[in-house]
Amino acid sequence: MTPTRIWTHRLYPGELRELSRVRRELTADLAGFDPGVADTLVLCGSELFANCVRYTASGTENGAVIRTLWLVGDRSLTLGFTDDGLGGTVPRIPTTRTPDEWEEAEGQRGLLMVQELSTAWGYSPVCPFGDLGTHTWATFTLTAQS
Repeated sequence: MTPTRIWTHRLYPGELRELSRVRRELTADLAGFDPGVADTLVLCGSELFANCVRYTASGTENGAVIRTLWLVGDRSLTLGFTDDGLGGTVPRIPTTRTPDEWEEAEGQRGLLMVQELSTAWGYSPVCPFGDLGTHTWATFTLTAQS
């Protein structure tokens, strides 16, 4: 699918204190869309940004995260975050917890939330020849009133 609108990519320092700026700028970029859609993207975007900072080299000194946003027709919005890599893992939803462990877990629920609120989500390496970063994205289907 070819994007019909691509917002300017945004570069953020890899620090959790940047979350308020990420939210504010994403909210501004989504002005004119249904507020429920915008709120959902901001919530999921917060989680994806935080994961980049917590689990990759983006969270180290001089680390950074790139945010992307694009629209395909009037059907879907895709939000993505690219990290600096070297995290040693790929984004995944934990599957080895018992129901009681899920009830007690305070963390690692974010991708589950992204999966439930988006139409689809996934990731791809920035470069297939090494750990130079991962682009994690989520797509959200728009309704007629969005």
